[in-house]
Amino acid sequence: MKNFKTIFGGILTLILFFTTVSCNKTPDIKSDLSNESLIPYPVYVNATNSVYDLRSNTYIYYTGNSKQAEFIAKYLRDRLHELTGLQFVAKKRKNINDKGINLFVNKIDTITNREAYRLTIEDDNIRIRGNSKEGIFRGIQTLLQLIPSNSIDSSVAHKKYYVATGRIIDYPRYAYRGAMLDVARHFFDIDDIKQFIDYLSWYKMNRFHIHLTDDQGWRIEIKSWPNLTAHGSKTQVGGGKGGFYTQEQFKDIVEYAQKRYITVVPEIDMPGHTNAALSSYPELNCNKKAPELYSGVKVGFSTLCAHDSITYKFINDVVGEIADITSGKYIHIGGDESHATEHNDYLYFINKAVSIVNKHDKLCIGWDEIAQTDINPNTIVQYWSNAKNTKLAVTKGAKVILSPASVTYMDMKYTDTTKLGLTWAGLTEVDKAYNWKPDTVANLGDKNIYGIEAALWTETIETLDDIEYMIFPRILGYSELAWSPAKVLNWNNYKLRLAKQSKRFQSEKINFYKSPVVDWE
Repeated sequence: MKNFKTIFGGILTLILFFTTVSCNKTPDIKSDLSNESLIPYPVYVNATNSVYDLRSNTYIYYTGNSKQAEFIAKYLRDRLHELTGLQFVAKKRKNINDKGINLFVNKIDTITNREAYRLTIEDDNIRIRGNSKEGIFRGIQTLLQLIPSNSIDSSVAHKKYYVATGRIIDYPRYAYRGAMLDVARHFFDIDDIKQFIDYLSWYKMNRFHIHLTDDQGWRIEIKSWPNLTAHGSKTQVGGGKGGFYTQEQFKDIVEYAQKRYITVVPEIDMPGHTNAALSSYPELNCNKKAPELYSGVKVGFSTLCAHDSITYKFINDVVGEIADITSGKYIHIGGDESHATEHNDYLYFINKAVSIVNKHDKLCIGWDEIAQTDINPNTIVQYWSNAKNTKLAVTKGAKVILSPASVTYMDMKYTDTTKLGLTWAGLTEVDKAYNWKPDTVANLGDKNIYGIEAALWTETIETLDDIEYMIFPRILGYSELAWSPAKVLNWNNYKLRLAKQSKRFQSEKINFYKSPVVDWE
């Protein structure tokens, strides 16, 4: 009897052993990586038609001793947990053969682009190899889009997710891929700003343009001119309380974006769109009188005084303080809709303002009107309205950011029944936002295009829900236009991939517009 129990116990042990081995082995399941709904779509995709079994306690390995390398691994750990509920472990790699998710910097063949990455998914290992840590971060966003919305096992204790295997090699079409948020018409707190930055990072955008000042409010602390915020921040469109960011808060925003490989582009609009500044310091006005604070939506009625020395002391102080708290290489000076500024005064003013920006070791960006001045080749012109100005900029050696209002202004209504937004640049349905060719805008050609930026002006936008509704899903199309090679851009294919993104929008609780031109899943 004793021998029987011993033999039976041994057999039972063997059964449990083989059962455990069988459960951990990747199942024989077919999956096609090339059919995944990736946005923006990669340069190269090769499917190997198997799956990687993602489950709890998977290790995420990183190399190097930098805090940023550790941050990236922990970022992936946390995002995977948010998407799946599973627990992951971020750990410094000691053995090149460690199985799990491996993140490392290593040059990708002959590809020189800093943001390039190679994502290799095998049935027992995932590797994200980047030309830089930035490349690794872009590859992480692709991997996150490959995570299914639901576990293949409904049991909470055995949740696991199958990821399609294969190889992706990827890098961007344009260097500058951005979105602008206007915080002057309506003010948004830091948490909303950080969420906006996260949304950009998910789709491989790398510039966050923040419109900090306008007629309706001044939103950034300038210590040498304290009344700009003590007085000039106190209202917004509709007469709300407004608000502003201290310099410490702004540095926090810059650092948050920088960790996600997004450069903050601060805009101080001038010489027009300056009523909040004039109301705060009447000496900046030619008549030396302080206008009332403004909470309307008209444009073109305000101007700094172009020939007063105090104006350029003001600009030098403001630009200097902004430059000190901005790690990126750009400062945007606006320059648009300066209808109250005499033309010659405008030319004189912009030339002076650009030189001040350059003096503080920053590159100057301005809306397309600035192309009329003596800009240098290091100045970047942002096309929004006037193709003639944009062509002129190219003849002067400047690079161009494309933001044509008719297709990239996300405050334009989707249809005439959309409750939020405006219509002055036309209606912009989801297909219209995607179906344009950047290289044909003003006949510029790719070589003169620095990148693409979508803009959200906030005359009618008051909450994060409002922001989400107006940018989702259009922001995905802009990301693809800016990242993916021209040969893969196809509306009929894109709308199928976009339809599948709705599951992710819903799981992330994003308030998005369910456009009738897309068959949403």
